[in-house]
Amino acid sequence: MDTQTSALHEVRLDHVTSLLRGSGARTVLDLGCGSGALLQRLLESGVFDEVAGLESSGVSLRNARDRLAHWLGMSPPPVRLLRGSFQDANEACKGFDAAAMVEVIEHVPPRELSTVERAVFELYRPGIVVITTPNAEYNPLFDLAPGEFRDPDHRFEWNRDKFRQWVGGIASRNGYRVRTGGIGQADPELGTPTQTAWFERLD
Repeated sequence: MDTQTSALHEVRLDHVTSLLRGSGARTVLDLGCGSGALLQRLLESGVFDEVAGLESSGVSLRNARDRLAHWLGMSPPPVRLLRGSFQDANEACKGFDAAAMVEVIEHVPPRELSTVERAVFELYRPGIVVITTPNAEYNPLFDLAPGEFRDPDHRFEWNRDKFRQWVGGIASRNGYRVRTGGIGQADPELGTPTQTAWFERLD
């Protein structure tokens, strides 16, 4: 991760933490928590009763356990780490006030996004969901060639219209309202480097 991308990631994590702190949520699930950077911020804020992270990579979970050792050693611990995929039904992922998906959907093959929608919005059904993903329109400002992705593991990167269309469909099908936004320094024509969606369940 180069310096520019690393700095954007820190801004992104701080932004999502701030949104969740202001949401009134008391329990938060980080879907695709990686090595636990967002979980650490949420725990350090001291405003949540419980946070949990779901991750499919054993290496990332081990890194998260190291990062969060202080909180995992408490009795009872205010954080749980769960092994699994946010494409699968999982009873442990139900009942949270809010869920975050920070730079993870673009790692899923587009044909499998319906399984993500089903698991997160039909089965887990948190009251709030915040999603971040790259804005493909901004990529030329990272000196990327046309069609080049920011990470070789990305399966897609969407422009703003495509992202708005996708999140709007999820909201209408599953009983949520959604608003979109952005994170990072905005270009007047290309928008922000990161685009966001903030879902609130209607019931």
